[in-house]
Amino acid sequence: MDNRQGGFGGNQDREMHKAVCGDCGKECEVPFKPSGDRPVYCKECFGKHKKF
Repeated sequence: MDNRQGGFGGNQDREMHKAVCGDCGKECEVPFKPSGDRPVYCKECFGKHKKF
């Protein structure tokens, strides 16, 4: 049986950074340090802006 987790190898030890959603203005946490030159979206708004 394969015990791998989905995504990028799991995120148990990933450092989270506070950010403000560029869409709804809600405070959220993201797994990267926002640089300020691009908008950051909360989990709910990210799906609306996801490019295929």
